[in-house]
Amino acid sequence: MQSKAQIDQLLRQTSDAKEIPGVVAIAATGKDVLYQGAFGKRDLSKPDPMTADSVFWIASMTKAVTSAGAMQLVEQGKLSLDEPIGKLLPDLAAPQVLEGFDASGSPKLRPAKKPITLRLLMTHTAGFCYDMWNGNMATYLEKTGTPGIITCLNAALKTPVMTDPGTRWEYGTNIDFVGKAVEAASGKKLDAYLRDNMFAPLGMTNTAFKISDDMRKRLVGMHARGEDGQLAPMPFELEQNPEFHMGGGGLYSTAGDYIKFTQMILNKGRGNGNQVLKAETVATMGQNHIGDLAMTKLISVAPPYTNDVDLYPEQVKKWGLSFMINTAKTAEGRSAGSLAWAGLANTYFWIDPARDVSGVILMQLLPFADAKCLQAFAGFERGVYAGLDAGSGQRAA
Repeated sequence: MQSKAQIDQLLRQTSDAKEIPGVVAIAATGKDVLYQGAFGKRDLSKPDPMTADSVFWIASMTKAVTSAGAMQLVEQGKLSLDEPIGKLLPDLAAPQVLEGFDASGSPKLRPAKKPITLRLLMTHTAGFCYDMWNGNMATYLEKTGTPGIITCLNAALKTPVMTDPGTRWEYGTNIDFVGKAVEAASGKKLDAYLRDNMFAPLGMTNTAFKISDDMRKRLVGMHARGEDGQLAPMPFELEQNPEFHMGGGGLYSTAGDYIKFTQMILNKGRGNGNQVLKAETVATMGQNHIGDLAMTKLISVAPPYTNDVDLYPEQVKKWGLSFMINTAKTAEGRSAGSLAWAGLANTYFWIDPARDVSGVILMQLLPFADAKCLQAFAGFERGVYAGLDAGSGQRAA
């Protein structure tokens, strides 16, 4: 596969030039791994090379997994997509909309006009936001002494919404509440629920909220890109004894494990010999659930953590349960109607059901949507589609 050599060369050069510290990438059809590679270092301050089984904080790539777990409970009738979620999660029974701040700087709140539902949470249309893309929320946290979400303190979830539920797409803490709903409906902690119902059945043995001793030996260090473009190691680790497991961003995993999850989606809910979701559930998850609303550009108010995020600015993006959906073919070759998302430390995946292909590329640096990381991702994805296109003639024969 000539494209394998091209992908290797691209990722090796990018790592050797210290444009990124290190990278693991994997691509697969529903049946077979098409490409796997690891380049660079786990940590620029240490000699250990990156390996295929290196462990990364996958951040918001957790969201699709948590939502898949919730959809198992929807199938069982233990959760409903459209009933007010406040019946199950009292904290969400009477949401308040932040209208701004009064002359003294106190938050101005009013009751929301509509209840929050599981579907609104899964599609980022419930009104919750992230403070790194919403200056009003950053101010609210400061004024009220509310901790940030990354603390994994229950108090961090006690925030207002920014808009009435169902009126706007805004990326935010919604899936942390989906995790809480999984716990309430299943009677299990989120880590135990996902372990028993998703990770064990799919053979995802290197995926967890808590870093095991074995995972720690292969853990990738975090890096920060300075304003001069240079990379430096930075200390970073999620709270290992959290008050709540962050369904929106708490998982550590490997590329090989995450591709098992994306293959399950390609295989209509089946993986490792186990049917973890019904085929019709997987089909539903990949459909547009935000109607005429669209995903909008994310404008950073926290430059050390994230750049502005505007993926495929030339096309409309929709949202499924819980994936970004591109509505037109991309320059890299991704089919319209494909599913994708990412994690804050520059981890990315896509799932293209039309072409039966999926890819995962993991790096570990901030800020998010780093130009060099996005270039590496685009080059990797182009190479995967080039390989598919070259191989389609042989496969037909």
